[in-house]
Amino acid sequence: MRLLRNKKDVTAFLALLRQRGAGVSDAIEKTVKDILKDVAKNGDEAVLKYTRKFDFKGTKKLKLTQAEINRAADKAAPHVVKALEVSEKRIRRFHEMQIEQTWTTGDSETILGQAVRPIKRVGVYVPGGKAAYPSTVLMNVVPAQVAGVKEIALCVPSSGGEVNPYVMAAVRMLGVKEVYAIGGAQAVGALAYGTDSIKQVDKIVGPGNIYVATAKRAVFGLVDIDMIAGPSEILIIADNSANAAFIAADLLSQAEHDELASSVLVTDSKSLSERVEAELQVQLARLTRKKIAEKSLAAYGAIIVTRTLLEAIAISNEIAPEHLEVMTEDPMDMLPAIENAGAIFLGPWTPEALGDYAAGPNHTLPTGGTARFFSPLGVYDFYKRSSLVGFTKKGFMKLSGVVETIADIEGLEAHANTIRIRRNRLTNK
Repeated sequence: MRLLRNKKDVTAFLALLRQRGAGVSDAIEKTVKDILKDVAKNGDEAVLKYTRKFDFKGTKKLKLTQAEINRAADKAAPHVVKALEVSEKRIRRFHEMQIEQTWTTGDSETILGQAVRPIKRVGVYVPGGKAAYPSTVLMNVVPAQVAGVKEIALCVPSSGGEVNPYVMAAVRMLGVKEVYAIGGAQAVGALAYGTDSIKQVDKIVGPGNIYVATAKRAVFGLVDIDMIAGPSEILIIADNSANAAFIAADLLSQAEHDELASSVLVTDSKSLSERVEAELQVQLARLTRKKIAEKSLAAYGAIIVTRTLLEAIAISNEIAPEHLEVMTEDPMDMLPAIENAGAIFLGPWTPEALGDYAAGPNHTLPTGGTARFFSPLGVYDFYKRSSLVGFTKKGFMKLSGVVETIADIEGLEAHANTIRIRRNRLTNK
């Protein structure tokens, strides 16, 4: 990892992070555009064609039956299912705190408020193939259920025609009935446009590869999406009291994701920076995904030594990391100054991995600096809100002059007439 101590080097590194994973090649854009166009035009036929091409040649249908879901889920090891059950309960309990209610306010002359209703139909994309991500099922389906979403269509690609037992165990646990063994841009297209077999959704959530992310960006506007997920990242703010082995382990937890992942330590302690650098070498040597982690650390990893912890926080706020760990003597003292982060993990006994799987808060987080304006996936993402406005005759008369004046200066005569006609009706009686 690069060791940075002066402002010029830090500025250059921040610029490097900003362009990490930026842009999509013309080839990928064209491939996704062609797939989406095909799915929009040919529906199921196109989805089956691409599923056979990319996932399993023997695919004959899209939807999994309950018997197929059960058959796969029955293969899941009991201790894993038990762990998923514990995780599900914690995730549900946390997200229940985010429930919003319809509200009204006003007086004898006006009623103002907001009607909060769940989105009717949501598509959940779960990465599949050789990997297994049951946690993605929990993190995306549970908040939708808590919000009251009635229809959830889940897409997960199969590997050689086989769906993952642990993913299906999570699906069965949550009672999701509408499951399609499809993935990639074709799955996003099917959810966004609808086909004979797959009814169009109102919103698509869930992570995926560059083709999935590009497809989600392309269909946004026709349907809503959660966010465009980029490469994973972690930033750790630490002082000399921190445990170097803990920090090294947590940095590597992101570096092993892929070569584009970013792992950064910002500390006011030169001594800690040296201990962490040494510990990284020790832990890297025995890591299964050593080559991936090494490339990630070399490309987008850094240890930044600052004069003060306030400088460290300022750098963190500029990066706006997906995962921010605070390992200082009193992490809570740092919290008021932290402005931008997807999730904040406080203290040495709160590794980011807790948040990935079982702490409770959602692990679908803004990446690539978008924590400056995006939030974690939550129950609030599955609501739509309607403003409520109601006036009595008396309330109308009190506000009518203000509205008429503004409508007139904007040159919208018909708007002003809606006021004048009503007021004339009342004053001519």
